[in-house]
Amino acid sequence: MSKLKILGIFLLVSSILFFSFIIYLFLDSAPKTENPTFGVIFSQKHSRDLGLNWRSNYLAILNDLGAKELKVLTHWDLIEPEENNFNFKDLDWQLAEAEKKEANVILVIGMKTGRWPECHIPSWAKDLDKEKQQELILKLVQTITTRYKESRSIVAWSVENEPLFTFGDCPWSDKEFLKEEIEMVRSVDSYYDRPILITDSGEGSLWVEASRLGDIIGITMYKSVWMGDLETYFTYPYPPSFYWTKYKIVKELFNKEIICSELQAEPWCPNLLYNCSLEEQMKTMNIDDFRENINFAKQTGIDKFYLWGAEWWYWIKEEQGQDYIWEEAKKLF
Repeated sequence: MSKLKILGIFLLVSSILFFSFIIYLFLDSAPKTENPTFGVIFSQKHSRDLGLNWRSNYLAILNDLGAKELKVLTHWDLIEPEENNFNFKDLDWQLAEAEKKEANVILVIGMKTGRWPECHIPSWAKDLDKEKQQELILKLVQTITTRYKESRSIVAWSVENEPLFTFGDCPWSDKEFLKEEIEMVRSVDSYYDRPILITDSGEGSLWVEASRLGDIIGITMYKSVWMGDLETYFTYPYPPSFYWTKYKIVKELFNKEIICSELQAEPWCPNLLYNCSLEEQMKTMNIDDFRENINFAKQTGIDKFYLWGAEWWYWIKEEQGQDYIWEEAKKLF
């Protein structure tokens, strides 16, 4: 690793620690949310990659956990495996099952929709230039929104996932194009006029740009992560008031609804989860970590959280015979 890169990482970590110290000294604690709303995030692809029957996983979330708030990730390479050949069978099924249970769905659409590699570009579109990719993505967004605008389960559209935050294996980021996607969704869904959710990093952003663009702002909340550049685990030292302070600023400036659209409730390994041993997984998520993250979330002043990890809870229950996190999660719904 170069000296310049080491210096950059040192300055980043130092700034995090300094900001946290200032918050501890001078800012009021956030009001504790006694009965927040909890939902879950679901990715068909991630469930499948864990070796699960993804339909059984999804039904267990609805029927056994009893989750009524879902954030469902769509992935371009699953929806359009071949150009102009759209496959909506699986997504139709997910939304139909949610409707049966009267569950609310935020549908995540676009190129960057969550889960590694974040940008789920089909193989046939990977080598196309940016302009052509954007043309195709706009068509994808239009097609999905048109198909599901009559759905009674969808309560909001999430246009891309953390589109303004550089993370993942993505060819480009373009704020002006994001605006085009948002306008496309608004025009197609003009009758129902569902809100647009724009998500951002809770830890690495001030949320200002997302607040300018979205009707609802969604932020991440992570405690323990793997820092690849340092090849070590890192626990964010931020107190709950770190999120509460930014929450108050955004509320004052933009008067937008703010939710936690991604609360860490699964491990963050050096490798992808399905290539990571159970022992390694437990370093960043076990039953104590799960409870601690839920308690931490309640102290941030935010009142709605979507948990990141329901596929993993099901995997550790079904494949490893350990149901304690699944049973703990049940209490939240």
